[in-house]
Formats: sequence, C-alpha cells, structure tokens
Amino acid sequence: MEKDKLEFNSLADAILPWYYSHRRVLPWRMDQDPYHIWVSEIMLQQTRVEAVKGYYKRFMEALPTVADLANASEERLTKLWEGLGYYTRVRNLHKAAQVIMQKHQGVFPEKYEHVLALPGVGPYTAGAICSIAFNQKTPAVDGNVLRLWSRLTNDARSVDLPAFRKNATQALEAIYPRDAGDFTQALMELGATVCGPDRMPDCTNCPCASFCKAHRAGTAQELPVRLPKKQRRIEEKTVFVLWAKDLYAMTKRPEKGLLAGMWQFPNTEGFLSPTEAANYLQKQNIQVKNIIKQVERTHIFTHIQWNMRCYYLEVSGILPSFHWRTLEQIRQDEALPTAFRIFLPDKK
Repeated sequence: MEKDKLEFNSLADAILPWYYSHRRVLPWRMDQDPYHIWVSEIMLQQTRVEAVKGYYKRFMEALPTVADLANASEERLTKLWEGLGYYTRVRNLHKAAQVIMQKHQGVFPEKYEHVLALPGVGPYTAGAICSIAFNQKTPAVDGNVLRLWSRLTNDARSVDLPAFRKNATQALEAIYPRDAGDFTQALMELGATVCGPDRMPDCTNCPCASFCKAHRAGTAQELPVRLPKKQRRIEEKTVFVLWAKDLYAMTKRPEKGLLAGMWQFPNTEGFLSPTEAANYLQKQNIQVKNIIKQVERTHIFTHIQWNMRCYYLEVSGILPSFHWRTLEQIRQDEALPTAFRIFLPDKK
C-alpha cells in the first residue's frame, strides 16, 4: 500500500483537471445535497446512467425531501420506481428515510458510521455520500473504480475478491486530496468513460497514461480479471392477461421473495400448451370466451431467466379472486414490474 502511495500520489493532480473539463452534466451533480446524492447512488446500482436520469427527475419532483420520502406510501414509491427493477432498493430507501427522521431528527447524518448503518447502504454508497456531500476522505470503490485501479496497478488478481477491494480502498484513502468529493467523482467518471466497461480502454485520452502500469505493460485490455459468473437459473412461466368488460385481472405477489409485494398478471409455473392452459383455467373456474393471441418473451434478472408464454384471453365475468383494473389505472396507479409490464396491452 505504501508503494502504491508513492507511485500514485500524483493521481489527483492528473485526474482532477481532466474531470473539470470532461465530466458529464448529470442532474445529481448540480449540488452537494446528501439526499440527492444518496437517491442517485441507490438508483445507479446495477442501472445505466441514461436510464436513471428520468427516474431521478420524477422521483425528486414527487419527493423533494427526506421527510417526503419517509412519509410516502409503499404503493407510491413502487410506482415511482416502476421499471427500474431491484425493488428492494426503494424499500430500503423508505426504511432509511424513516430512520433519518426518527434517529437524526430529519437531518441526513454526516458521520460515515451513521450513514453506513442506514438500511440498504453499504461501504461504497456511504463513501460516496460522505465524500461528495461532506468532502470527507472516504473512498467509494465500485466496479468502475476497481477496473481503473486494476489497470493503474497492473494487478491481475480478480477484482471480485474482497481483498482486492480492501487493498484498493486503503490505497486510495492514503492519497486522497483536499478536494475529496471531486476526487471521488473523478475516479468514478474516469472508470465509467475513458476506462469504461465493455469497451477498449481509451489510453490515448487518459490523463493517467504516463503512470498507468497496465498501459506501460500493454495489458490494459486484459484487465480487470473477474471470477466466472454463475450460470442463470432458467424458469418457465405461463402468464394470463385476462380481460372482461374493459378490465384486466391482476394479483399481488407474495410479500417475500423475488418482486415481493408487487402487482402481476395471473401466472403459473411451466410452459403450458393451449390445451394445458385451457385445462388450468377451467380448474380455476375461469370461463374463456375468446382467445385473442399468444406471445412469448424472455425476462432476465441477475441470477434468474424467465422464459414466459403469455395468453391474452377474454373471459366471462369478473371473478372476485382477482384485482380488476382498467389499462389507464394500471399505467397510472399500479406498480407493475418490467417482467409483467412487457405484456401490458397497447389497447383493448
């Protein structure tokens, strides 16, 4: 670590001017409000920047303060989050906002250990908030920074190893400049763009090229090293979009597990043939008047892939076992995860 400090103590001098000239204009960079930074960092977990921009704007317009977030209903929150996925994130946001109101009198905590103790906040998010909002020397080491550090140090160890992250965090902490928040964002920006994922490293335009060990060794393209990904589990499902009198049947998922507590179209395990689907519906006392169409889609979660067959059916009568809503109500009021929203009819 001491060796890295000696070799990379000029890192801030190299990347800060680059950051001031090349940083992207992003809505959560307009100020240092910890609430804004916190919400944006949670949204950006496993989600592209371009996808987050619109959600962030809508979320802030609806819930401009921690108090607004703490007092919001779960239904409103999941609707605001609809389509972003990983809904545990917004549930933890809600819990954490309530903790801030109860334990910190509605004021976002400044101490790193207090931020880290909030539900859904890990070392990276706590580091980002404390650094960017409060200018503390708390590294925020995410995948972009790990990639950048593996190349700067020409380290062929897997960046997925806890020891690699720990070493990178300690080494960066030792060389943090006074402009801690800007340094944190500069590391993120460089790791997301010039040294970004799923692309060739742009060493020609990198401010670190003169002292990047992987660039000098010609190994930048080979880094970072990652552990093999676990193969996704494949699950098959049959979905039923049931329509009666301009209303569509919906049910709620269990309160625990994948997409917990969210709305869905009725569905069952397995890929049912038309005959099997008809028999299944008959056992559920669902009388089909008209088969409209059949489509097949795939939805991918982090560790699971759903192969889905959907039947669009007009049915006789509105059964009390379902929650019946118009298309407009579903679009405006109900939080329908993407796995089921892909089957939402354009029109009757």
